[in-house]
Amino acid sequence: MKDKKSSEFGIRSSELKPINLQSAIRNPQSDDFMPPERTPFQDFWMVFKGNGMAMAGMVILLIFFALAIMGIFTTSGEKPILDPHTVRLPDKLKPPLSKPTIDSVPKENLPSFGIYLLGTDELGRDIFARMLQGAIVSLSVGFVAVGISIILGVLIGGIAGFYGENMIRIGRYNIMTIDTMIVALIDIQLSFPTFFLILTVIALLPPSIWNIMAIIGITGWVGPARFVRADILSLREQEFILAAKSIGVPDLRIILLHLLPNSIAPVLVSATIGIASAILTESALSFLGFGVPPPNATWGNILSDGKKYIFDAPWLTYTPGITILLTVLAFNLFGEGLRDALNPKLRN
Repeated sequence: MKDKKSSEFGIRSSELKPINLQSAIRNPQSDDFMPPERTPFQDFWMVFKGNGMAMAGMVILLIFFALAIMGIFTTSGEKPILDPHTVRLPDKLKPPLSKPTIDSVPKENLPSFGIYLLGTDELGRDIFARMLQGAIVSLSVGFVAVGISIILGVLIGGIAGFYGENMIRIGRYNIMTIDTMIVALIDIQLSFPTFFLILTVIALLPPSIWNIMAIIGITGWVGPARFVRADILSLREQEFILAAKSIGVPDLRIILLHLLPNSIAPVLVSATIGIASAILTESALSFLGFGVPPPNATWGNILSDGKKYIFDAPWLTYTPGITILLTVLAFNLFGEGLRDALNPKLRN
């Protein structure tokens, strides 16, 4: 009789799994009581790895990070393994994969690998060593500048979103709200051509990589500020925020523990794309001669030095140009993949 009733639902009694009620009561999270669930990271990774372009961008970025770390250990110190500053005039403008002139170059100046992997420039300097040093500079500028812009953007956007309704007073007169003032600052910042503003400020300051990082970071706060402000404006009226206020939770605790963690996803995407923009800006400044001062190598000044020999030694132009293209493209693809993976609407 039981087999007949169970067959009406398409299930045989022999296939029914007995439930251990005692273990289910002791452990309500057991498999007998609840279906298994994925963690938030597993949901994120499931969506991210399904994006082939984002995975390709991540692989390219990992390769560049590995090369930059290798450059730190091989191009720095008093006697580096790969010296980007050694001048070898007999071996100037050597093509990639060419061997050094052993009879003309001193033994201590010969390349460590016995070959010029990416050729040499007009002074006989190893392009591979200079590209490794340029990777360190470019990635450092990108991360430090974006770090500065994220800190400023989150701070200003958080103030605008949470305290935006408060009035700015001069004496007995109400001038404007804090949100109105910050939005006006954002509009003013957006009205200036950022690159020419950076170019003007750097031309007035002494040449230094720290000045470049600071100026790029200070002029890039607008994007993160807009994202944080918009998210906090929508989150501050949610029930969990109103409940926290009703029980007397301090404003700083609400901002740090509830508002910022829930609005950090678009900031991460903005930061990833902002690193690509900072690398492009630094390369453009170095190409124009306003970037990192010599003899330090960057991708931009390698490209600038090679433009005079574009027909005689095209590798001087193609090598840094293609590297900048791949790095910026990889950051953009990785950022797009992050945006899709952090979007809960795309999760099943």
